[in-house]
Amino acid sequence: QVKLVESGGGSVQAGGSLRLSCVASEYTYGSHCMGWFRQAPGTEREAVAISNSDSSPTYADSVKGRFTISLDNAKNTLSLEMHILKPEDTAMYYCASVDRPCWYSDMLSVTPEKFAYWGQGTQVTVSS
Repeated sequence: QVKLVESGGGSVQAGGSLRLSCVASEYTYGSHCMGWFRQAPGTEREAVAISNSDSSPTYADSVKGRFTISLDNAKNTLSLEMHILKPEDTAMYYCASVDRPCWYSDMLSVTPEKFAYWGQGTQVTVSS
């Protein structure tokens, strides 16, 4: 059982920045897949950014150019740098992991069901 602990959420004005972090109790380069999802009230959970098993990133179109995902293998820490935040980025953000490799070229096939482990979530609120 992989435990994921997120931190870094908060409230910012539009145009601002936040950094989210997720520490995993277990991660093996090449054998795990990790990513960030978000869910706003009344909506389905959606994939935001994936760190593929070769460390290459995949982003949702809505965040490309504004968000950056990175993985510190030595610290088992997944981060999400978020810039030029918009009110529509407001959501609960979740770190997710699965103990099998992944190489997603786009988000079309990235669904929450493909990830086995989840953090408790951290709230991001962007005001206009």
